[in-house]
Amino acid sequence: MTEIPTDYLDPRVLNKVGRLELRARLVVEGFVTGMHKSPYRGFSVEFAQHREYVAGDDLRHLDWKIYAKADRFVVKQYEEETNLRAHLFLDQSESMNYAHDGGMSKFDYGATACASLAYMIQQQADAVGLSLFDEKVAKQVPPSNTRASLGNLFSALEAAKTRQQKTKVGGVLHELASQLRQRGMVMIFSDLFDAPEEVLKGLREIASRGHDIVVFHVLDRDEVEFPFERMTLFQGMEQLPELLCDPKSLRDAYLAEIEGFAEQIRKGCLGQRIDYVRVVNSAPLDVILTSYLSARAARAKRRK
Repeated sequence: MTEIPTDYLDPRVLNKVGRLELRARLVVEGFVTGMHKSPYRGFSVEFAQHREYVAGDDLRHLDWKIYAKADRFVVKQYEEETNLRAHLFLDQSESMNYAHDGGMSKFDYGATACASLAYMIQQQADAVGLSLFDEKVAKQVPPSNTRASLGNLFSALEAAKTRQQKTKVGGVLHELASQLRQRGMVMIFSDLFDAPEEVLKGLREIASRGHDIVVFHVLDRDEVEFPFERMTLFQGMEQLPELLCDPKSLRDAYLAEIEGFAEQIRKGCLGQRIDYVRVVNSAPLDVILTSYLSARAARAKRRK
């Protein structure tokens, strides 16, 4: 595989790459390069279930490796022919349009991450779909493992723009939960700017249906560092008014608030066995994805 220059994985450089499909290929090939094991593995295996063999079961589905290790017969169970149905949920509300000076917006960062994961999942012949949302679901591409469907997903991401709408993550998750007929993997990319209890309620509803959920909490560098020094006019988003203030006077209170908000979401996810990944849009995407996939693979290995 061709070595990918590290600079291409910098969000500032990726932001200048025109086609989203090219961005996705650069990111995926970048974090595959140099790894001993392909991160393409590690998604599907967690959706294979086992149960004890019962007389009359199809012998083709016996897991002979477990028989060799444990001297017992178990049967592999799959929801369907493809090992994985992945659902990508991307927030396109107005707050996702924010970007620090010279950086990639939260939306563009999330869209690039979605495109990268979709490219990777389709490469392993699994099904992937997309839902774009703000106050409600705005656009959907049904899960599929075909190249044509992947092209439709890229086109939907390319055409998507942040809208001057509020975020209603909790309500959207409730809406989407009712549409998820078959168990799969749900990956959510959002700044989660909604009441934490509503977000967690929506996540709980999806989790109760047996889905494996990963929350990528996308935040801007300015939101987690609050680097402003001089008197600043903050532009309101999602129908909020402008605010002129001295940032030094509210920096500590603001940072405590944003950290408390993120921690409440993180603990709520942990309590529901939902993966929580905090993402700052100044971090290289390959670092975020590699770190998460490596941790996921390690957990799967420990469970074997």
